[in-house]
Amino acid sequence: MKKILVSDLSLRCPAGQNAAPLTFRDKVNLASALDTLGLDVIELPALTGQKEDGVVLSTLCGAAERAAAAIPAGDTEEEARLAFSFIREAKHPRLQVILPVSTVQMEYQYHFKAPKMLEKIVSQVKACAALCEDVEFVAQDASRAESDFLRRALEAAVGAGAGYVTLTDDAGILFPDDWQALTASAAGLGAKLFVQPSDQLKMAAASAAAALKAGADGVKVSLKNPEYLSPAVLSDMLRLRGDDLGFCCGLDATILRKAAESLSAAVTAPVQISEDDAVQLSSGATLDEVSAAVRKLGYELDSADLGKVFDEFRRVVEKKESIGARELDAVIAAAAMQVPSTYHLESYTVASGNVIAAMAQVTLLKDGEKMLGIGSGDGPIDAAFRAIEQVIGHHYELDEFRIQAITEGHEALGSSVIRLRDGGKLFAGNGISTDIIGACIRAYINALNKIVYEEK
Repeated sequence: MKKILVSDLSLRCPAGQNAAPLTFRDKVNLASALDTLGLDVIELPALTGQKEDGVVLSTLCGAAERAAAAIPAGDTEEEARLAFSFIREAKHPRLQVILPVSTVQMEYQYHFKAPKMLEKIVSQVKACAALCEDVEFVAQDASRAESDFLRRALEAAVGAGAGYVTLTDDAGILFPDDWQALTASAAGLGAKLFVQPSDQLKMAAASAAAALKAGADGVKVSLKNPEYLSPAVLSDMLRLRGDDLGFCCGLDATILRKAAESLSAAVTAPVQISEDDAVQLSSGATLDEVSAAVRKLGYELDSADLGKVFDEFRRVVEKKESIGARELDAVIAAAAMQVPSTYHLESYTVASGNVIAAMAQVTLLKDGEKMLGIGSGDGPIDAAFRAIEQVIGHHYELDEFRIQAITEGHEALGSSVIRLRDGGKLFAGNGISTDIIGACIRAYINALNKIVYEEK
């Protein structure tokens, strides 16, 4: 019976843009949990260019005690060296060269024709092979690639030193028989062949089975992202039909059955403040009760700021009988730690649409000097935050992000509350504007100024 390899994408390919980002603690807990499931490979997130990369990746590698730790090697030799420096202490490090092989993605992402992309694949795989014994080439968008070019790309990667290759269906268009044909076309390469079926058509398990019968050596799954095959589903399939198919895997079915659902829920739960009924303060709440509620939300305030919050709380509850967690959070953002501003918003522009990536340009003033940042992201607000991070040269963990209308009508005022975490401490900022993007930017800068003041 053939033992297939199983690689998990949860850390490298988190859920879509509506899902909450994983915190550092979430990532470490998830890596440790994945390592207990009997996976062969845990795929780590790509480098972000932030100072935290080294700490995050080295910690995740330490959590992978049994499985290989694979990391995207970027597009250049310098990026490959940097990526390897973060995982070289892993027990089983692996570098991944992830490049598109379909005409549309080659031209869209890199403006490359086929010959140029072949050169890129060979040069980057060679650079990685010079650093790391295990190198994987991921043929991105393989389901839409021209068959002749796909074969040449895979052969070029293997010839340059890749011991593993992966076929992906990023468009989510393949049926099981398509996977069987695609896998058969990549047979006999002299490298271990992984398949990464999409579950957009709800046929990931059938597609994996078809690919395995056609000669695939491994399957990529995700405990976190529902767009891919679940390891629990793969384990059940092989448990029930593995003898007939002639395959088995190292997944621990007992742990998966008992823990997969709870693990998945734990790492996909949105990062948010407790529900309103978890923190409920009546109009007659004492200072001690307000202080306890503030601590429950994660804030550590000194007596002066706590007094300001209590005074603002009393003003708010004059108009209503009680407030919940979200209202209290807004009170804290508005009243606590109001400090002199180091950064001021000068201007911003954003561009976004359904056919272009969101881009933002933000200009800040610091000590009379204009500082310009440009960023791209999953939406105009995310792009604006990244532009600010480019200006300040630092990334802070976004613990909470909330927007709401505070007046009605076409010219309604929008309010945003941002909570940034620095060194384990929360800093809340509030912004108000008729432009909701502007409100979010102002809230971020408000929280940022509190962090800067605290550091001074």
